[in-house]
Amino acid sequence: MRIDILSAVPELLNSPFEHSIMKRAQERGLLEIKAHSLRKWAINKHGQIDDYQYGGGAGMVMMCEPLANAIDELQKENGKYDEIIFVTPDGKRFEQKDANTLSLKNNILIICGHYKGIDQRIRDIYVTQELSIGDYVLSGGELAAAVIIDAVGRIIPGVLNDETSALTDSFQDNLLAPPVYSRPAVFRDKEVPAVLLTGDPKKVDAWRQEQAMERTKTRRPDLLK
Repeated sequence: MRIDILSAVPELLNSPFEHSIMKRAQERGLLEIKAHSLRKWAINKHGQIDDYQYGGGAGMVMMCEPLANAIDELQKENGKYDEIIFVTPDGKRFEQKDANTLSLKNNILIICGHYKGIDQRIRDIYVTQELSIGDYVLSGGELAAAVIIDAVGRIIPGVLNDETSALTDSFQDNLLAPPVYSRPAVFRDKEVPAVLLTGDPKKVDAWRQEQAMERTKTRRPDLLK
């Protein structure tokens, strides 16, 4: 999978993809991530990519020309994108099922907004999905893009050493994950549940399913609807 990112501040995206699982995914050739500075397509030598909004009001707007020229050029180089995603607070809430679907795509472009956002005409002409990671506003779309890419990249087949691990994550089956335990068996008078020490996979699976259901009922009953 190839993921291109358009950003006014691409340097913000360096660290999230240079370590751990995302680094290994790229080293294995399973994932290619390219962050592009939108200022490469600025309208003048001063690197301008934004302007005042029509109708007045506080805040600048990312202009049509730099974004359109960037998208057109990248699609000429890499082919038509399966999805062009704009990360924005007024987008659809990003969920695990979205990550699952996107992980099956071949190439994706993510647009990171800044200031008051991007010109609506870019959203109308190019954008195929608008996603939000929560009901709050960030300084820019870079951190939201990193969240989405991490969620998508980790479930690409071959990225995780144990692919069954992703199948038992929270939200994969509309349930929260059950409690997990490791060594020692007793820590400060608290013992690991006896069923986990039985070595009986059926009993362990049944216990985990029961715990996942109970945790979901208590913490996120909305998921059971």
